[in-house]
Amino acid sequence: MTDLARLVRAHNLLLAAAGVLAGGWIALGALALPKLLAFAALSGVGLGAAGNAANDVQDVAADRINDPGRHPLAAGRLRDETAHLVIWLGSGVGIGAAALVSGRQVLVALVALGVMLGYSPFLKRRGAPGNVAVAVVGALPLFYGALAVGRPAAGLVPWVLAAWLHLARELVKDLGDEVGDRAAGRQTLPVRLGIARASRVTAWASAAFFPLALVLPLATGYGGVYLAVASLALVVLAIAIVALRRQRFVTASGLLKIAMVLGLGALVLGRVV
Repeated sequence: MTDLARLVRAHNLLLAAAGVLAGGWIALGALALPKLLAFAALSGVGLGAAGNAANDVQDVAADRINDPGRHPLAAGRLRDETAHLVIWLGSGVGIGAAALVSGRQVLVALVALGVMLGYSPFLKRRGAPGNVAVAVVGALPLFYGALAVGRPAAGLVPWVLAAWLHLARELVKDLGDEVGDRAAGRQTLPVRLGIARASRVTAWASAAFFPLALVLPLATGYGGVYLAVASLALVVLAIAIVALRRQRFVTASGLLKIAMVLGLGALVLGRVV
């Protein structure tokens, strides 16, 4: 069960469900759980499980080099058949739950699932386009939740902000995976530019989030509560950039995840308080 949880990234699935709920709460301006939002959260969990399992199936060779202990397929603790079953079940739950919300929800779910299934075999090899794709899909739960409650426009700014932080974290993760990605023939930023130059690019991309996190929310009506909580996220982001410049990539990645959670809280509180 522990390896199955690792395969589907259980902690990330919780964040995906939280993101969908947060998107709905931001759009509604209240902490409520209408059934359509609950179905959308379930859909997000199913889609995420399918995408994560598919990613591990495609990444076995690189994972055996980078960190096999963290990946049960690469370590041989789970069979490929188990992963394929998770992909089918997750896809069914994701699309089925979306169908209980609306036709638009199904359309978005299908596009997201297509990107996730195509990420490792096609997009990841191309470096930056793959990073952008996974960032856009990784931040999608905020828009997905807003769409579920019939107010998709309210999810656009949260989606953009979350996607930017996701992009920064994906770039950091590529820095730590440079050896395995080079062996797998992937043209990630560190493989193409080298660790030093790719670290500088990633640091600047992370730093660009600071003005974005202030201008977009203030221009769309987020107030003092948002700023108070978001300031904590920005402090964590600053520490992550320092860790990145010191080539402590695992630390930087973890700090970016903390910043994402704090930013999510800031967006929700900025609307419901």
